Amino acid sequence: MSFLTRRTVEIPTVDVAAAHSRPPGSVLVDVREPGEWASGHAPSAIHHPLSRFDPSRLPDADVVYVICRSGNRSARATEALRDLGIDARNVAGGMSAWVAAGLPVETG
Repeated sequence: MSFLTRRTVEIPTVDVAAAHSRPPGSVLVDVREPGEWASGHAPSAIHHPLSRFDPSRLPDADVVYVICRSGNRSARATEALRDLGIDARNVAGGMSAWVAAGLPVETG
């Protein structure tokens, strides 16, 4: 789908505090590339790079929170998941906002 045919939809967005305190039964999916992931990611996040994004490989969850570095790639992944009928939410500001908020980060 090109940018000319891409439809404009409202993508549900949450802040990093909501993503950090997400309810049981939900997952946090990090769509950054491997080097970005290794430099620091949210604890318990699932790594699923956007370049190889396959929603069928994600675990079943009530809600999927999607995060990247700043929120752009995660917005695309969130839209793709919602198009499949999955309750997905974009994490505004991504890992940049996560780190700025002083939330925990794991490396490796």
